[in-house]
Amino acid sequence: MDLDKLLQQVIAEARALGIPVSKNISSKVIINSRAKTRFGCCRKTAEGFVIEISDRVAAAGEKACREVLAHEVLHSCYGCMSHGVRWKSYADKMNAAYGYEISRAKKGEQLGVEAAYTPKYRLRCQSCGAVFERMRKSAIIKNYRRYRCRCGGKLELMDKE
Repeated sequence: MDLDKLLQQVIAEARALGIPVSKNISSKVIINSRAKTRFGCCRKTAEGFVIEISDRVAAAGEKACREVLAHEVLHSCYGCMSHGVRWKSYADKMNAAYGYEISRAKKGEQLGVEAAYTPKYRLRCQSCGAVFERMRKSAIIKNYRRYRCRCGGKLELMDKE
């Protein structure tokens, strides 16, 4: 599969919808074999934007690659380096027009991508049941009783070292 060609197709799709993607996106997709927790990345450089995808995504097939490339291309739009309202509106346009399922975050199984790591720590909200995974013993893991879920519920530690 030619990722550079796929990138150009995704850029053309976005532009066809009137989405103002940058004219300065590198035509070469970089495959990142070190990425363990992310599927793609859009980096702003002095020359423009560089898009990377994980080697696991590249091995998962065209659908997964298209979706991750589309997600990252949208970050090249003005005011879209985060997953704010503008980025989400562009993602919704792409989803409606082309059947993508672009979202802020995805699990590997949703893309058909093999997991690269197993989280060491998991927290669960006692109210809504949301689960939060962490690889490192960060402040939230050490002091989980001091934190709350977005819904306001208390957190509980599910797995320990």
